[in-house]
Amino acid sequence: MTPKSLLLIFVFVVSLADLSSAGERPNIVLIIGDDIGFADIGCFGAEIETPNLDKLAANGMRFSQGYNMAKCNPTRSSMLTGTLLGGPECQSMGGLLRDAGYTTLYSGKEHFDSWVPLERLTAMNSFDKSFCHYGGCGNFFSYEPVEIYLNNKLLTQKEIEAGTSKPYYKTNAYTDAALGFLKEIKDEGNPFFLYLPYESAHYPLQALPEDYEKFEKLYDVGWDVIRENRFKKQKEMGLIAESVVMPPLVGVRGDVYQPWEEVSEEDKKRRIEEAVGFAAMVHCLDRNIGRIVDEIEAQGELDNTLILFLSDNGGCGIPGKTKNWLHPTDPKSWRSPHAVWGMVSGTPFRRFKQAGHEGGARTHLLAHWPAMIKPNQICHEIAHLVDFMPTFLEIAEAEYPKTQDSKSTPELDGLSLVPLFEGKKRPEHEILITGWTENKRAIRQGDWKLVKEDKDWKLFNMANDPTELNDLAKQMPEKVESLHKAYADWRNARPYLPEKQKTQPPYVGSDGV
Repeated sequence: MTPKSLLLIFVFVVSLADLSSAGERPNIVLIIGDDIGFADIGCFGAEIETPNLDKLAANGMRFSQGYNMAKCNPTRSSMLTGTLLGGPECQSMGGLLRDAGYTTLYSGKEHFDSWVPLERLTAMNSFDKSFCHYGGCGNFFSYEPVEIYLNNKLLTQKEIEAGTSKPYYKTNAYTDAALGFLKEIKDEGNPFFLYLPYESAHYPLQALPEDYEKFEKLYDVGWDVIRENRFKKQKEMGLIAESVVMPPLVGVRGDVYQPWEEVSEEDKKRRIEEAVGFAAMVHCLDRNIGRIVDEIEAQGELDNTLILFLSDNGGCGIPGKTKNWLHPTDPKSWRSPHAVWGMVSGTPFRRFKQAGHEGGARTHLLAHWPAMIKPNQICHEIAHLVDFMPTFLEIAEAEYPKTQDSKSTPELDGLSLVPLFEGKKRPEHEILITGWTENKRAIRQGDWKLVKEDKDWKLFNMANDPTELNDLAKQMPEKVESLHKAYADWRNARPYLPEKQKTQPPYVGSDGV
């Protein structure tokens, strides 16, 4: 047995002892925002009002190095299986917690890569109660609404609206369903696992009028000022070091960067509407998270509930296929943010959604658990969403099976976050990956990161250069080769890994977006 294995066992045993002394197994609430970047919530530097998330942060822990898989479907696939990439024997987070005696609840978006075994991973197959939409995105209003399943039943829009807030708005509907589930099970006596993968603020940018009005005029100053203000606030908060320098703003696919004063008045109007609509959607999401927290508190369960909040990837910098300039409060609108707003979302980092660069793969991560986590903590250790599975299994006192259908299950790629919650150190990950497919892959070991950009591999020292300004690939070819070899060895040890990533086909009858 290696020294690292012995250390992991020691940390696990000590943590279990601490948990046992804390009392009952905690409830777990896992909340995802969609296409919301590192700097898009108040406690990570945003001007957007997010009082409920800010309160969770003030009474919990913020991670300054929280990583995902840089896009919706790989993030959900990796997170719910605990594997960076997986195979047919992957296990379901919901299923394992249900087997451990948790009541499992699911309300929100569902989206997987093709390697995910749907027979175990879908909400209807692995959660006790579910209310979900399958696919990448869809309307938030009742105009051409997404198809939603209650457990394994496809609901009509009339059935959906009968049980949700008026007027119908998808973010509210997900919360209404989750609140209904929580109230149904409150006297059962079992701990619960609530998974809330919201779709806000993924395009189309569609906002409730009252939320939109709250942020009008805020973005008239333009993207340059907004970005600088966020950057300054992040340094004041201690999220990033004073020495950090921002990369230049760029555009993509025709959405070219211009200094705000050079943008035409017609374009300014459009870009302001995008920013206001996005802020309104994030604010609405925050309000709904507050409703969930209030219900848990009303049930007397808040102190012994672990709440995690993150986003599935960085801000969206990918222009929509349709140039629809209808106002974001119009149910027929279908707009996405300009690429520059995508980089503003990821302040102070480089690039945005899909990229293995920090702006695509590093977003906010909050943890709130009064029974374990001291208030107002900032953790600068690396955390990755594959850490959630071992964390949840540990605090739920659940086991990870060694086999599935007589075949070995894949090794979990994460490490429990419990030592970090306690303010302790833990071993480093042997290797972490992110980025959408091999075309945008990023490989990280310790302080070193190799990331593919425009067909070239770039090398960065993240301790000295967290915003990826100084490419060292040509100066240090041996380090590039070392990281390539580490990744190849990791893949070769997992023969079940897919060569390519694809999105799962939608359920029969779904919108297929």
